[in-house]
Amino acid sequence: MSAGGRWALPFDFFADTMVILEKKVEGAAATELNRFVRAAQSLAGVSGEVNVLITSSRRVQELNRRFRRKDKPTDVLSFPRAEGGDIAISAEIARDNARRYGHPSIVELKILVLHGMLHLAGYDHERDNGRMAAREARLRAQLRLPAALIERASANGAEPSRTKSRTSHTSARNTVKRIRAARQRRRRP
Repeated sequence: MSAGGRWALPFDFFADTMVILEKKVEGAAATELNRFVRAAQSLAGVSGEVNVLITSSRRVQELNRRFRRKDKPTDVLSFPRAEGGDIAISAEIARDNARRYGHPSIVELKILVLHGMLHLAGYDHERDNGRMAAREARLRAQLRLPAALIERASANGAEPSRTKSRTSHTSARNTVKRIRAARQRRRRP
């Protein structure tokens, strides 16, 4: 314990998380993002070192082309390792999404970090029959974030309005149920 009865943090407390703001985003501070990354990492059950790069769409496109063979920018990429991993986020896409969904850029960055963190935890929304969407909805509600990335992308192909981006946990659960039902219908012969 340190003076004043408070617990002293170990010297390397911040060493397991690094946020690099290569491209500035209005209202986003590395300190706040570092705190959020640690919280999301803990809630998602990801151990080890996690690094988050906030960069340009051009750089994200280069990473997407190099590692996924998709020559286009995207909002978030995740690169899992045996312990932890790396997340790359497009600053421009995050800013544009924040404007579209009516919340601050820092909130959009947190949504993208959470989504990327779940990929580091082994979730894959393209193959897991809604498990990632359900987990993301629960964590989003716990972290008091607006509509999760998967919910927005899956909501009948339409862009959510401002009110939809502030859906309740029950509404998020209903969205996940609709997604699962649609996937099951597609699988039936």
